[in-house]
This record gives sequence, C-alpha cells and structure tokens, in this order.
Amino acid sequence: MSRSAVKNRAPGQVQITAEQLLRDARESQASGFKPPNQRAEDIGELSGYRAQKRGEFEERVRRSKGNIKEWVRYADWEASQNEFDRSRSVFERALDTHPTLVQIWLAYMDMELKGQNVQHARNLLDRAVTLLPLVDRLWYKYVYLEELMGNISGARQIFERWTTWEPEAKTWHAYIKLEERYGEFDRASLLYERLLALQPSEATIWAKWAKFEEERGNIDKAREVFKMAFEFFGEDPEGVEKAQPVYEAFAKMETRLKEYERARVAYRYALGRVPQEKGEDLNRSYASFEKQRGAKDEVDESVLAKRRLKYEDDLRDGSRNYDTWLDYARLEEEAWKSPQGRSGTPVEESDSQGKRTQEIYERAIAQAPLGKEKRDWRRYIFVWLRYAIFEEMERKDYDRAREVYKVAINTTPHKSFTFSKLWLMFAKFEIRRLDLGAARQILGTAIGMCPKPSLFKRYIELEIELREFDRARILYEKYLEFDPSNTTDWVAYAELEAQLADAARARGIYELALSQDLNTPEVLWKSYIDFEANEQGNREAARTLYERLIKLNANVKVWVAYALFEGQGLAVSEETEDGEEVKVLPGDMNLAREVFKRGYDYFRLGGLGAERLALLKDWETFETTYGSPEGVEEVKRLKPTGGIRRLIDLEIGQVTDVHDLILPDDEETNTGPSKFLQMAQAWKESQERDEGRREAE
Repeated sequence: MSRSAVKNRAPGQVQITAEQLLRDARESQASGFKPPNQRAEDIGELSGYRAQKRGEFEERVRRSKGNIKEWVRYADWEASQNEFDRSRSVFERALDTHPTLVQIWLAYMDMELKGQNVQHARNLLDRAVTLLPLVDRLWYKYVYLEELMGNISGARQIFERWTTWEPEAKTWHAYIKLEERYGEFDRASLLYERLLALQPSEATIWAKWAKFEEERGNIDKAREVFKMAFEFFGEDPEGVEKAQPVYEAFAKMETRLKEYERARVAYRYALGRVPQEKGEDLNRSYASFEKQRGAKDEVDESVLAKRRLKYEDDLRDGSRNYDTWLDYARLEEEAWKSPQGRSGTPVEESDSQGKRTQEIYERAIAQAPLGKEKRDWRRYIFVWLRYAIFEEMERKDYDRAREVYKVAINTTPHKSFTFSKLWLMFAKFEIRRLDLGAARQILGTAIGMCPKPSLFKRYIELEIELREFDRARILYEKYLEFDPSNTTDWVAYAELEAQLADAARARGIYELALSQDLNTPEVLWKSYIDFEANEQGNREAARTLYERLIKLNANVKVWVAYALFEGQGLAVSEETEDGEEVKVLPGDMNLAREVFKRGYDYFRLGGLGAERLALLKDWETFETTYGSPEGVEEVKRLKPTGGIRRLIDLEIGQVTDVHDLILPDDEETNTGPSKFLQMAQAWKESQERDEGRREAE
C-alpha cells in the first residue's frame, strides 16, 4: 500500500490496552449462548412451525446422508415434539442407510429410554446384538437395562447368548460379577470353570478364581484350583514363566491364611524354576515376605549390601548428586523400619541402623552446593527437610529435628534467596509440638529477614485459625506495606473485616486500596460494590461507587454492570430472632434504563460507535429478559443500519467503497449533504453558468 493511501496516521482517541482485550475476551467466553424463545399461539401456527422444521431437516439429510449427526438431530427433535413414531421412522431410515453404525443404534435406544418406552428399547437392543454380535457396548447396554428393570434371569440369558460368541475375558468377569451381586456363588464358580476351558493359558484367570473361592470361605476349593493350575502349566520353562502370577497368588493366599511355611515353600518352589532375569516381581514379593516374617538375615542382607555398594560407587563420582543421596538415605530408612527396629517409641542411642541413616544424611548435607544460584540449592534444601522429617516422625527425636531445622536456616544464604518451604515446615513442626510462641517467632523472623507472599499468607492463616484477629490485622498491614499493588490481598483483608461484621473497617480498607497503584483494580471495585450491595444491602452506597467508577473508567462493561445492578434484585442476609433470613431488595427498571441511556449518550457524544453497538446489544438482552416489549422496540429503534460511503483519492485516481454502520442518531444530526457533495454541486452549477455564457456569446 502506498503512503498516500493512508490519510490519517494519528493515534485513535480511544487506546485499547492488552489488559482490556484479555478481560473482554474472558468475559465474552463466560457469557453462554441463550437460544431465543419460541411460542405458538394456536395449533395452526404449531403445525406450520413443525412443517418448516421438518422441511429443513429433510433438506439436510438429503444433502448429507453420511452425516450421522443430522439424522440424530432430526430424530431427537421429533422425540422432543412427542412424535415418537416419526422419530422411530427417522432412525429406521438412518439404519437403512448405515445399518452397522453403533452411534445410530445407541442414539435410537437413548431416545426410547428417555421416552420410557422400555419394551421398544428391549426390542431394539435385541435387533442390535443380533446384527452386531461382536460389539461389546451393545451387549453391556442390554444387560444393564435388564438388570436395572430387575429382570435378573433375562440378564443371565443375554450373557449366555453373548458367551456363545466366545468374547474376551472381561465379558466373563462381568457375568461373574452379576452372579456375585445376587449371591449365586456356585453359578459364578461354574463360570470360572467354563472360562478356563476356553482360555486355560491365562494365569491371571486362575488366580482370580482362587481368590474368589478364598473370599467365599471355600479354602479347599481354592487350593484345588491352584493345584489344577500347576498341573496345567507343568514343569517346562515356558509354562513356569507364564505361571508366575499363579505362584505369587498362591503364596500370598497362604500368607493371608497365616500358613507361613506353606507360603515360603511356594515362593522357593517358584524361584527355583523361574529364570532370575524374568522373576523380578516374584523376587520382590519374596523379599517383602521375608522382611515381614523374620527371615531378613537370609534374603535381605545380601540385597541391602549390594545396593549400598552401588550407591557408594555412584556417590564417589558425583558427591553433589542430591537425588542419589536421598535414595541412599531412603534405603537405610527402609532397612531401619524392620519389625525388630520399630516399636512405636523413640529409638535408643544404641540403634546402629538409625545411626547409619543419620550418618548418610550428615554426609549429604556436608556437600553444600558450589553455585550461588537458587536452582543449585533446591535439592540440597530438600535433603535437609527429609532429614528433619526422619528425626521427627521416625526416630521421635524432637530436639535433634529442631536442631536440623535451625542449622538448615543458618546455612541458607537468605540475603541472596530463601526457601519459604523451609520456614513453613519449621513453623509447622513447632505447632505440632504445641509451641505457638516458637512458631510465631520463626514466621516473624522469616518475614523480617526475607519477606515473601507465601510466608505472609501462611502466618495470617495461622492467626486466623487461632482466632487471633488483631494479630492477623497487624500482619495484613505489614504485608500490604510490603506489596501494596496486589489486589487480591486487599480484597482478602477487607473480606476478613466483613466476616467479622466490622463494616466501617472493611469500607476503610477498600477506600485505602483504591488510592494505590493496583495490578487489577477492576477486581477491587467489583468486590467493594458487592460488599456494599449484597452484604450491607446499601444500594445508595453501591450506586455512589458505580458513579465514581464511571468517572475513572467509563467502559461499556461498567455501564452494563451499573444498569443490571439497578434493574435486578439484591439478596441480602438479615439476622432475626429465628436465625438468618434472606431478604430480596427489588430492582428499579426505570433507573436501569436511565443508566443505559446515559451510557448511550456518553458514547454518542464521544463519537464511539463500536462502544454504542456493544451497549445496545446488552441493553436489548436486558429488555428481552427483564423488561417490556415497548422497551425492546425502543432499543431496536436505536440499532444501526447498513450504508456505503464512496471515497475518492484525487492524487492516484482511486475510488473505494467503504461499508459503514449508520446509527439513527447520526442520521438525524447529519441530514444535510456531505461537504464533498456540496463541492460537486457547486462545480456543476459553475459549469452550467460557463456553458450558458459561451452560448450567449
């Protein structure tokens, strides 16, 4: 585009900020679509409406027969008109075109069920599973319907039909669960037997059958199932590898039955046959079993020693790998948590395993980071926290845990950066020790040395939980002195005072906040207005706030919110002798219309056409919802009409047609010809005078 094509390069009168664009986009997304209301005055009008809609639907399905959604919309619309026969006809036509599409069958069934046509739904499901027997979803829906109607025998017959197609194991398990729900345990056991006749190589099915027999109290039958499984899988390596879940399930069953020797024999039998590289889960289960049953020396010590050597080798190369230190410490903690090492009381100083865990933590915290950045210290501080938790929760050595927290705080370079989690966990530790004074001192030191929002907020939450509201007020004041631009904190402070029924103090906080340079001032204005209107029931005060806000920011959204406030009722809670009651203060439609008119005039006088259009749209919605037909007509009279304006660039000889939206008020104030037309008319008259003079000569 040439430079001469752009006539006016000056900035617009109204500058739209990125913040306003984001806010408007968010608010437009929040407003949901509201379909128009349609009413039929008589049968003839209703019939005409239905005929029109049917014609539209028929045209759509004719154009795109493959679009399933159009068929379903058509049928659902007929059902919504209680024309179930027509709806069925539409579905049947769709099935003639697409007989194997499950979506159509499911939509058809949902229509019948919503219309409480249960027998129709049954017949339809019977047709569906007959035509599409391999679609599990149809079978499940059929079974669910029969069970929901209390026809258990019918549901059983459907499952029997289904199983003739040899479906997956999950179908059989659903059948078994049905029998279990109604106490038919013998039938369920026979179903397991039938399933294994079809899929005998699935080890998990054998384990589930045995678990089922165990839960119903038939232990002999459960052991018999395991025996049959062992005989089936045999002794060959491939069969033994597949039978791992069966061996493990057998050992765990014997453990639950407190037959520990049987369980140990089962584990050793399996481990002697399963290759070591393929039996990790089995080894892990056996090690856990031996830990719990006192055979730690036989199995666990060798595994523990090997893992210790591996960690020592890893830490020899990179001593500041804090994740490895944590894993190493966790290993020692698990070794310390053996049955003989845990008695529910603090561990004595002679506890060598506990001392070993302490030694690992001490070695880890001795490796301070070399870097001076916060990211270099994150995992290191986490080691300190884990150390303190271990001392408190596992060893019950509270004095040592307190000392760990203190040393960690003294080690952290708070002048460069700090870690809120460290301070908060130290404070929570003192709270658990019921020493509130120490917790307050820790949090006070934290916000004095290295103030952070999370520290202030947690300290305030603590005082509010303790009902120390005067302390909470002092903390809020210090917090807002630290960061006066954070709107949410001002709102939280004011809401606290409102909850304490101190309206004057809450109002003072709001006013003080309005004098600050806030990051999101609209949030504070909204909270302040809601406080006056909804909580205090003070319409006049809320109206005054709206007037102040309009002087500061006469945005379309502000005018609309102001008008809705005047037109809608307010629900206000009041304390009575019988308790709390909700009183509704009615709105005033006339005041609401006056606000809309003021906003319209404001934008009209300012020459802001886009803002006027947006306001008219919300005004029309308001009149349609709450107002009267006369009000709707009045708004429609102000709506714009289309127009074309022709621009001629004389320098380059270019003619451009510009489409404008002409507002009625603009037409009334601009009824005369434009300046360009006046100039053209004067030129034409001068040409005519010159021509007449030449003819006279």
